[in-house]
Amino acid sequence: MWDAAVKALSQILSPPMRAILWRSIALALVLIVALATALQRLLSWAATSGMMWAEATLGPDYHTPLNALSWIVSIAAGFGIVFGAIFLMPAITSLVASVFVDDVADIVEREHYPAEKPGTALPLSLALSEGVKFALLTIVVYLLALPFVFIAGAGFIAFFVATAWLLGRQYFEMAAMRFRSVADAKAMRKQNAAMIFTAGLLIAAFVSIPIVNLATPLFGMALMVHLHKQLSGPRPELLDPVRKTSVPTV
Repeated sequence: MWDAAVKALSQILSPPMRAILWRSIALALVLIVALATALQRLLSWAATSGMMWAEATLGPDYHTPLNALSWIVSIAAGFGIVFGAIFLMPAITSLVASVFVDDVADIVEREHYPAEKPGTALPLSLALSEGVKFALLTIVVYLLALPFVFIAGAGFIAFFVATAWLLGRQYFEMAAMRFRSVADAKAMRKQNAAMIFTAGLLIAAFVSIPIVNLATPLFGMALMVHLHKQLSGPRPELLDPVRKTSVPTV
């Protein structure tokens, strides 16, 4: 696994990957600004119109607690874009990865596995649906883990573990689906859950580093392409007769 991680890291800035890197960063930044701004607008509405509606519904007896809640939400709205950029980054990388999954996998397979049959590109509809599904699942899991933030660092551990599980699961399944059916890819992920989760910890650590995390889709996908190859073992049926290097005759 460590060998796979080193290979993935070394390949991120390679010439073939650079064009994908800049495109993935641009898409990630657009999504960050859009989603974080939407979060800020939602919190701003909750601090004003939402609190007025709540007081009208609950009655004047709730004015003081609602006023305190409105003050807290107003502060949160002020940090909406910053908080959203941090909180939503794993979900955003899930969406970005679904767009560039085959571009990254093709480069990794050509460079490191030239004698093997290349994977089949995922249909765009399937890749995007998987990306959206995992992005929404990430947000739901994070919302469930959010209350633990107030328990002596337990929330940060919960976030990290959740990120490792979610991103490891998504990237591995997308790498495996280039060679297997959706059902087979999910079954393989379950059979190797411990190793995939460990690899997910590496992706979670990567996505937690500001600025660097914009390259998470490339690192995560490259890492899981290598891991899928390692777990699949030698597969003669995947040898590509066109790419195989023949032994020259004397």
